[in-house]
This record gives sequence, C-alpha cells and structure tokens, in this order.
Amino acid sequence: QVQLVESGGGLVQPGGSLRLSCAASGSILTINTMGWYRQAPGKQRELVADITRGGTSNYVDSVKGRFTIARDNAKNTGYLQMNSLKTEDTAVYYCNAAGMTRAFRGFDNWGQGTQVTVSS
Repeated sequence: QVQLVESGGGLVQPGGSLRLSCAASGSILTINTMGWYRQAPGKQRELVADITRGGTSNYVDSVKGRFTIARDNAKNTGYLQMNSLKTEDTAVYYCNAAGMTRAFRGFDNWGQGTQVTVSS
C-alpha cells in the first residue's frame, strides 16, 4: 500500500510564497507521474501541475511563471513552490502519485490535502 502525506500549507498574504511537499511511502517500485491538484470551495478539482519521472512538467495556465513543480526520485517526494500567490490560489491542494508497487501492481493514490489560504 502506498501513502501520500502533504505538508506546507498555511495562510499567506497576497504576493507571498509557500512550498508544499508530498512524501510517498510504502512498497513503491517506481512513481511515474506526480501531480498537484487543487479544489476551491464550490469548484471542481483541477490539475495545477504535474511532472514525470524524467522531469517533464506541465502547468495550468493560471500558475505558469509563478509555481514550480519538482521531485526527488530517490526520496519519493514531490514539491510545489508557489510564488506571487494570489487570492484566487486559495484552495485545498492535493498531491497525486501514479506508479507501480514492488508487487508489480499499479497505483494511483491521493494525499489527504493541505489548505492554502491567500488573504490579507
């Protein structure tokens, strides 16, 4: 079984920065793609950014130039550096990881979510 634990959320003023982390643990053989999603009140969950094992990243247009996704394959950990935060970035942020366990079973798991609030 694979577990994902996010950390790093909180309250920040507009223009500020936060760094989210997502640590994956369990019987992991490989993680192919790690992604960050967010869900604001009354809205659908949306992809913010994702990154392949090889480092290819993809961002939603609204965060390009402000957010940076990264990962440490040796630590099975992903990161989301969020700069120049705006009030519209306020949401619960979820980590997702898809890959394969040592039992050669695929997994596609979610973390519990971490709240990011951007407010003055």
